[in-house]
Amino acid sequence: MPANFSHVLTLVADAQGAPLTRDHIKQVEAALDPLAIATGDVDWLAPERACDIALDACDPDQVEAAVTQALARATIDCFAQPVDGRRKSLLLADMDSTIIAEESLDELAGYLGLKDKIAAITARAMAGELDFEAAITERVGLLTGLPETSIFDAVDEMTINPGAATLVATMKAQGARCLLVSGGFEHFTGAVAAKLGFDEHQGNRLEIKDGKMTGQIEGAIRDQDSKLATLNATAVAMSLPLSAAMTVGDGANDVPMLKAAGAGVAYHAKPVAAAAARFRINHSDLSSLLYIQGYMRSEFVT
Repeated sequence: MPANFSHVLTLVADAQGAPLTRDHIKQVEAALDPLAIATGDVDWLAPERACDIALDACDPDQVEAAVTQALARATIDCFAQPVDGRRKSLLLADMDSTIIAEESLDELAGYLGLKDKIAAITARAMAGELDFEAAITERVGLLTGLPETSIFDAVDEMTINPGAATLVATMKAQGARCLLVSGGFEHFTGAVAAKLGFDEHQGNRLEIKDGKMTGQIEGAIRDQDSKLATLNATAVAMSLPLSAAMTVGDGANDVPMLKAAGAGVAYHAKPVAAAAARFRINHSDLSSLLYIQGYMRSEFVT
């Protein structure tokens, strides 16, 4: 990036949609012209999928608002930020509906024919309409008697979201530490962490007796405060400022860590999380977290 351009705008097209083209870039330049924001060179991070556009000093929120409006008909995400410090050394990721496609409790409920009932509670909790601890306690209570074998089945059936494996592998290859922090359960976080190579995982622990769920959670409930505490403690242990951390999540219990990190990313998120995050992914997949940091596709570890 030329020295006289202090900021960068990154555009990322949905990998399943239309390609990113020079016409899109012209639309961006036209949208920024009334704001008197100079644009510089275009660096392609991935052909037809992601690029960086050099920017003069600017307000990133203002840039993103203008670009989002200009590209409203395209499935393209945009991220504006200062160039300095964009590559991060710490990643904290939510699990349910972020790293995996499912809400793990909802999937467990399916084995008892309660998925719709519990999913409705989950949706309200993730939207910030219900207290997280009360909501998780109620939902787990409804699963009393579920065999642990059903939990193992649900773990086997979970779906890793596109880009998740590449995100973790690439950041780890560059020396970053990657943590999976969830209000979900250790049966799932342990399996996901092992599959994707997270350095550490945290989740709630389901109480199991005689091979069945008791409807109780063992120990203190991990919630939004726990995620933030883990972010702070890990940054201190690594002697990193929070500006060197990236967090990603989709729901209300991710809000504190999204606000605190240098790069908080809302991934196909509920409005409460999208409003709290510095960046929002609405179209593309989790590999966008790498493009946000300036990684080129050729640097990806797959």
